Amino acid sequence: MILITGGMGFIGLHTARAFLDAGEDVVITRFASWREPSFIKDEYGKRVIVDTLDTTSPFDCVELVRKHKVDGIVHLAVPGLGALSVAEDIRVNIMGLLNVLEAARLNGVKRVSVGSSTPLYSGLAHGPFAEDALLPLHGDSYSSTFKKTQEILSKHYSDRTGIEIRTLRISSIWGPVYHSGANLPSRMVHGALAGGTVDLSGAFGGVPYEDDNTDLCYGSDCGRCIQSIHMAPSITPFRAYNVGSGVCTSNAELRDAVLKAIPGVQIPLRAGQGPNYRPNACLDLTRTTTETGYRPRFDVERGVTDYVAWLKAGNRF
Repeated sequence: MILITGGMGFIGLHTARAFLDAGEDVVITRFASWREPSFIKDEYGKRVIVDTLDTTSPFDCVELVRKHKVDGIVHLAVPGLGALSVAEDIRVNIMGLLNVLEAARLNGVKRVSVGSSTPLYSGLAHGPFAEDALLPLHGDSYSSTFKKTQEILSKHYSDRTGIEIRTLRISSIWGPVYHSGANLPSRMVHGALAGGTVDLSGAFGGVPYEDDNTDLCYGSDCGRCIQSIHMAPSITPFRAYNVGSGVCTSNAELRDAVLKAIPGVQIPLRAGQGPNYRPNACLDLTRTTTETGYRPRFDVERGVTDYVAWLKAGNRF
C-alpha cells in the first residue's frame, strides 16, 4: 500500500492514478479539499482509500501509516502559497516532513519519496539543469527556500536512520485538475476557450515574453515519473531526481500549440526575452531515464489537445 500525502491535490491525483496503473493500491490524504476527477473517482473506496491527515500532528501520521499497513510513502502535502504566516509556513513545511519521516521509521517503511521543485535551480545561469549541479545555499523564493531546506534535512535523516529517501525535483506541471489557474498553460488554454483576446497582463511580471522558456510537464506524465522513481530498484540511500519533460518550451511555442488547437483567438506576448531569461531552462532527465526507464508521452501540442478535450468534456479544471 502506497501512501500519498497531499494525494487529493493536482499532482497527487495524477500520481495516485500512475500507482494504480502500476498495480499498487493507494491511500491518498486530504486536509480541506475534495476532488473526484473522472480518471480516478471510480476507484474511491476500492483500490483508493481517502483519509484525512494533518501532517503537523505526529501521532496522526504514525497512526495513519500503521492503520493502512503502508509500505511506501510519497510526501507531496504542502500548504497553499501565501496561505500562512512566515512562522506557520516554516512549522508546517518542516514539521510535516519530520512527522512523515518519523512515521515511516516507526512503522518500518523503508522508502519515502519527498516532493521538491525546480526553483532549487533558480541560482543557475542556464540549463539544462542536472541533479548534481552546485546550488547556492540561499533561497530566493518560497519554493527554493523550503525545498532546499527539506532536501538537506532529508539527506541528514537518511544518513542517520538508513531509510531510503528520494527527492523529486518537480518542474512546471499543467493539465487536467490544475485548479489554481496560476501557470501559463492553464491561463492560455482557459482564456482561449473563452474566445477573443487572451489577457495575460495579470501574471507576475506582466505579459510574458515570447522567448522565455521552461520545462513544461503534463500532469499524467508527472504522475508516471514520480511512480517510476519511487518504484525503481534501490541504488543509494539518498538520491535526487528531476521530474519533468526534459524539453525547453518557449512561451511562443506554447502559444502556437494553443492556437493550433483553438484557432480564431489572439494571445499577445511581448517580443524577445524577459529580464529573467535563461537559455535552455529545462531539466536534464538523464538520471531519471537511465535509472527508471521513464520517458514523457506528451509534448506540448499533444498536451494542449488533450487538455482542451478534457475541458470541453465539461470538466471545470
